[in-house]
Amino acid sequence: MENQEKQLKGLIYGVNDQPPLRDTLFAAVQHLLAIFVAIITPPLIIAKALDMDLATTGFLVSMSLFISGVATFIQCRRIGPVGCGLLCVQGTSFSFIGPIIAIGNAGGLPLIFGACIAAAPIEMVMSYSFKYLQRIITPLVSGVVVMLIGLSLIKAGVMSCGGGNPADPDFGNMSNLIVAGIVLFSVMLLNCSKNKYIRMSSIFSGVLIGYLVALAMGMVNFDALALSDVEAFYVPVPFKEGLDFNVSSIIAVGLVYLVTAIEASGDVTANSMVSGEPVKGDVYVKRVSGGVLADGINSMIAGVFSSFPNSIFAQNNGIIQLTGVASRYVGYFIAGMLVILGLFPIVGIIFSLMPSPVLGGATLLMFGTVAAAGVRIVASQNLDRKAMLVIAASLSLGMGVELMPQILQQFPESVRTIFSSGITTGGLTAIITNALLNLVGEKK
Repeated sequence: MENQEKQLKGLIYGVNDQPPLRDTLFAAVQHLLAIFVAIITPPLIIAKALDMDLATTGFLVSMSLFISGVATFIQCRRIGPVGCGLLCVQGTSFSFIGPIIAIGNAGGLPLIFGACIAAAPIEMVMSYSFKYLQRIITPLVSGVVVMLIGLSLIKAGVMSCGGGNPADPDFGNMSNLIVAGIVLFSVMLLNCSKNKYIRMSSIFSGVLIGYLVALAMGMVNFDALALSDVEAFYVPVPFKEGLDFNVSSIIAVGLVYLVTAIEASGDVTANSMVSGEPVKGDVYVKRVSGGVLADGINSMIAGVFSSFPNSIFAQNNGIIQLTGVASRYVGYFIAGMLVILGLFPIVGIIFSLMPSPVLGGATLLMFGTVAAAGVRIVASQNLDRKAMLVIAASLSLGMGVELMPQILQQFPESVRTIFSSGITTGGLTAIITNALLNLVGEKK
């Protein structure tokens, strides 16, 4: 009877099944290929934007892999009320890149990690009060913020395609653009393949192709590896980069935690659906609450171990659907692989040596996809006159500070830290205008 139910749901292995080792490893590798580049991309972008050396960049990449493994295990295992108990994979979140770069320019890594740790309880509280906050952070608001996340990051993707630093005389030369173009079109072509495994590993394969092309063109500088102080093995040390705090940084990061809580609840819902689990009732509510709570706790752990906030990766839901393997035990193997990769610095260093155009070609498409996902969320809503005003005000102010950050130069540094990110400015605008316009409508 149970097997018949699985077949009806398109599943080979359910959430609590333990597949044979061969099937488990095969499914785990597919998940790893789909998420690996997405996990390492945020620390690479942040490190390049803050002009960090190779050793620090490699360390940040390694810690991102290590923490993603720890976070994935917590989500899949479900420790007490923490975790959703599904095959939910976590990784470094793209949503925080803009605010983190702004904070990093103001106070470096200690201020970044301090803000990420101090603001994480916001998402934990959200896990218990989500049904009340839904009235404020509506799907329209979430959709606008997701759009802003994608649109704000496209600039970083274009800069990477050109070579990373616009002040560099070689910025935008043909070699950089050719490599970025090869990666971009490789990912697109592979993603259109009828073979599901090629499609799932399209980003990883596209980056690998670009890396090899860049290597053949002499664009990979191995001299930097010889000069860097690289350890043979990392032992994760709490607060290795130090901590610093200020209110404006915590507010800037806190708003993004609100949005990622909404996203996490949606990802757990989608994961429940493809895994053949209920999407209503007590079991479902506990899963969502546990998933969002783990999101916040894992992000706090990330800050403690010198990494950036984590969130549930939606792309893994597609892999569950394609493979028919929803077993959370597969998640333990994914977690183990990520932890092992994170403990060996050579992995982070190799990807830190990756030329900017290789990363740019992949991220440009990824960021555009994020923006497109926001458009889809917004388009699913009733776009009446008030909704259009919310969208117009949010996009105008959010993209305004991204395109012309000098507009804030007369303000105190604390204000600039909060509003220099288009995500923060546009997100706050969306929340406030949506609440005010709805309040006016209720009074009438």
